[in-house]
Amino acid sequence: MKDELEEKLTQLPESPGVYFFKDYRGKIIYVGKAKSLRHRVRSYFQSPRNGGPKMRALISKIDDLEFIVTDSEVEALILEANMVKEYKPRYNVTLKDDKSFPYIRVTNEDFPRIFPTRKIVKDGSRYFGPYTDVHTMRDLLKTVRRIFPIRSCNYRLDPQTVTARKIKLCLDYYIHRCSGPCQGLISVDDYKKMVEQMVRFIEGKNTMVVSELRKQMEQFAQQQRFEEAARVRDQIEAIEIFRSKQKMVSTDEIDRDIVAVYHEDEDACGVVFKVREGKIIGRQHFFLQGVQEKSVAEILKSFLQQYYLKIQFLPAEIFLPFEIEDLDDFEKWLSKKHDAQVKLIVPKIGEKAKLMQMAMQNAKLLLEELNLQKMKAKEEYVPNSVKALQEALHLPNPPRRIEAFDISNLAGTHAVGSMVTFVNGRPYKSGYRHFKIKTVEGIDDFAMMKEVIGRRYRRVLQEQEQMPDLILVDGGKGQLSSALESLRKLGVENQPIAALAKRLDEVFIPGISSPQNIPHGSPGLKLLQRIRDESHRFAISYHRKLRGKEMVSSVLDEIEGIGEVRKN
Repeated sequence: MKDELEEKLTQLPESPGVYFFKDYRGKIIYVGKAKSLRHRVRSYFQSPRNGGPKMRALISKIDDLEFIVTDSEVEALILEANMVKEYKPRYNVTLKDDKSFPYIRVTNEDFPRIFPTRKIVKDGSRYFGPYTDVHTMRDLLKTVRRIFPIRSCNYRLDPQTVTARKIKLCLDYYIHRCSGPCQGLISVDDYKKMVEQMVRFIEGKNTMVVSELRKQMEQFAQQQRFEEAARVRDQIEAIEIFRSKQKMVSTDEIDRDIVAVYHEDEDACGVVFKVREGKIIGRQHFFLQGVQEKSVAEILKSFLQQYYLKIQFLPAEIFLPFEIEDLDDFEKWLSKKHDAQVKLIVPKIGEKAKLMQMAMQNAKLLLEELNLQKMKAKEEYVPNSVKALQEALHLPNPPRRIEAFDISNLAGTHAVGSMVTFVNGRPYKSGYRHFKIKTVEGIDDFAMMKEVIGRRYRRVLQEQEQMPDLILVDGGKGQLSSALESLRKLGVENQPIAALAKRLDEVFIPGISSPQNIPHGSPGLKLLQRIRDESHRFAISYHRKLRGKEMVSSVLDEIEGIGEVRKN
């Protein structure tokens, strides 16, 4: 640890705040908050071996730290969320691709507009979202424009422009999709009242909107403005049709969000169901990264911070699957943001608990779907080098998994075999194996290859594993024949196999005495050469290791008093 870093650790205060770990380039790699900066930050360095690989990697990369003292833990919570959003530190839990999610924007103008956007501008506009399902957002916008005649043009409409009457009415006005503000056919006040109704509709407060529209319709009827009353009636009918398609899940009609997370291996999914007036008006889901070695409680906290940091309109209640640390601080932050009390609740029984179960099930299914898509993508992807090799060797299937063998010995001593595995043209280190030659005396590479091939695929068959798409042996026709003989003894027929000779890089396959005509420099041959060289390197390294052990043992043999236990 650097002296400067040690010095900073001694100067940490007991106050709440936010800390930043930086690497040698000064880049922020982790942001955290603490009730006591001194206690929390120093804990990383007091027992660094207790964490998992990811935690140890983080600690090894810390070159510097900074901190900001806050007046309260709530302020620390808000600052942490903002800093994670700003810097996207490598070792924090973050939402995947959250910058790409669209919002619905209602502009801050005399005659506001509504449209989708992926960029948030702090100019007084209101934003709804983010929408993880673009189709849902587009359907909502279509419904909004069908019910509320909000302008869709990009003109700057101010009182002077409207008074001048320089802009002509467009088609939207004549099909009742615009109220004609450009020609002064609606006042600023009436237009803004309509915009507020539209905003409440987007928020799911449909009962309030319908109530206002009914009063408006009655006023028009009393004033004998029957055409306008008919248009309002059509608006009410459209809203009622829209409401009828929404699922009723609660009888108390309290606005609430149902939040759930599901975590598995290196991935996690966060889900938010929006319940307004007892009906589900939308579902949003986000995949999270950086969740390795994190508890599901830590993931939930990070998700809540990042999701609600961007949300402008909050419900009265937020359901959680379990209690979290700093729950009171979260409630204070969200209530301050909402200018009204927001409660975080863990439902235990009844319809509320069923809602929570539904959200958890959705999070689990969405994560399973993501993993299936990943697997499918891996299965469908075939690199050009693998395709070229399939064509060159006339193989029935792309050789996605290739197992390659090499023999290494020095004058018949310490003979070893090696197996390396390549998947989709790349080394797969978990599939590497060493073999000490056990049954062959002296120098007999062919017999050694028989032994290694036999041992490897006897075990594959016993454990009912899948055979590789291609077996590659280092050598010429002799090595190929030895490998084939060993496979036949195991009852393995029609297994794709090839041999690559070192001297001229000739490739041999069963049943053909002459080498295959594979052009030098072709992707397929280059892949074979790379696999052969890796197999040779792996065998040589193991061979050297065994020789080194023997040399050490022989020196120790000459020293009296050292037994077998001490040697090893």
